Amino acid sequence: MNRKVRTAVNIVAVLLVVAYGIVEYVVPKAATTLWKEDYKSLMFQCDQVMREHFIAKQLVLADPSEKAIRNLDASEVGLLGCHEYDKLRKTLLSYGVSEAQLSLIGLEVIEEKADEVRRFVEIHEIRY
Repeated sequence: MNRKVRTAVNIVAVLLVVAYGIVEYVVPKAATTLWKEDYKSLMFQCDQVMREHFIAKQLVLADPSEKAIRNLDASEVGLLGCHEYDKLRKTLLSYGVSEAQLSLIGLEVIEEKADEVRRFVEIHEIRY
């Protein structure tokens, strides 16, 4: 192999390594930096709506009154908000953010909002 071909092969190899590094490390980090706060907010909101839906469903099972059914219907409309969370989650995954990183962000939001969660549970806890 002559010198020019070796140089060209080395340049291509370096470019491939740099491109790989960008795809594996820079893109996921940039995506996390850009959308982390939105993800945390949407995740927490979706979790709250899902919890409210569960409670409304349990109340219908316990007492299938007209009011309980209206509350269940309203909570089901609220579940549409989870669509935005799901879309952002899939976007982050497509940019290479791992499931483990998303789980860690989820734990962060739970820690940050622990007082809100405690108050919510106290208010809506189903007692048997």
